[in-house]
Amino acid sequence: MLDYLELEGDLTGEEKLVRDEARRFVDEQVKPDIGEHYEAGTFPTDLIPKMGDLGFYAPNLDGYGLPGLGERAYGLLMQELEAGDSGLRSMASVQGSLVIYPIHAYGSDEQKQRWLPKLGSGEAVGCFGLTEPQHGSDPSGMETRAERDADGYVLNGSKTWITNSPIADVAVVWARDVSAEGSPVRGFLVETDRDGVTTNKIEGKLSMRASVTGEIGLDDVRVPEEDVLPGVEGMNGPLSCLTQARFGIAWGVVGAARDAFEDARQYAKDRDQFGGPIARFQLQQGKLAEMATQITNAQLMAHRLTDLKERGDLRHQQVSMAKRHNVRVAREVTRTAREMLGGNGITTDYSPMRHMENIETVYTYEGTDDIHTLVLGADLTGIEAFH
Repeated sequence: MLDYLELEGDLTGEEKLVRDEARRFVDEQVKPDIGEHYEAGTFPTDLIPKMGDLGFYAPNLDGYGLPGLGERAYGLLMQELEAGDSGLRSMASVQGSLVIYPIHAYGSDEQKQRWLPKLGSGEAVGCFGLTEPQHGSDPSGMETRAERDADGYVLNGSKTWITNSPIADVAVVWARDVSAEGSPVRGFLVETDRDGVTTNKIEGKLSMRASVTGEIGLDDVRVPEEDVLPGVEGMNGPLSCLTQARFGIAWGVVGAARDAFEDARQYAKDRDQFGGPIARFQLQQGKLAEMATQITNAQLMAHRLTDLKERGDLRHQQVSMAKRHNVRVAREVTRTAREMLGGNGITTDYSPMRHMENIETVYTYEGTDDIHTLVLGADLTGIEAFH
């Protein structure tokens, strides 16, 4: 696999073990069938407990049966899962960074004991309810309400574009506590089998098809006090979760780009035209050289992001830069790789077009390219363009 500057030569034994285990899992369990799942618009749910057995959910957290590995091991895992499919990485990323993380960081001891072992093993599936039909890039405008009553809270509202929601057992729902002064945003652990909860699947997707995406409808849903996350209040809660997830995205998309590159490189060496392999042509070599350079740039950024995160110096603006840059790289690399495969590249026999279509979703979710651009602009100038 492409590692032009030999970055992986500096990995620890534990990090190499995680990388190799994830790569083997993807090669043996994911790649043989993922094209069929993509065409059918289904997620391989049989892999959920298998990934739990391998410790793929929130491996960078410890306690409650979680592996407690380093941040680089987590990044490498996301890279290898997305080399299989962005839908697979999304499932693991949501489960780990957007469900396990907030419970681990902000939950009560009882909440942690109840949910973390089951989520970590894959026995239970979680989802993250922030985006609303009218509030995507500006989540602070959320309309979902939580109103206190004698037994806890009553929730009303709707969330959309929620990965895992149709198969989730619990949703981390962010809502405005309209019973408190200032209507602060709070987090609620909402079991999806409660009365008034619906989790309809979103159909007709042309991207991220091997991923289960849905809505969360909340119609007078009663949530007891013990299911409110006690350790956080305000938008810092959901945004801190997204920072964790975007770190994983910055790593993951490198895997998609690398997998598309490897397909194109092998195809160029195998495909004979005009009396020899097309890899001998300058145009094709130029494309491979540019793709390899851009992937290497993305790898460098992911590794540097990890250095900052592991020493506690990582800022969310730096994560925005890496998410923005690395997704752009993956978008361009997958498009070029598909181009090199010619007509064969539009089939599920090869990965680049599937990756290319998936990246259109990754380009948009967890902060669009435009929003991350403005985050960087505000950090560089001290002036916020979106207020």
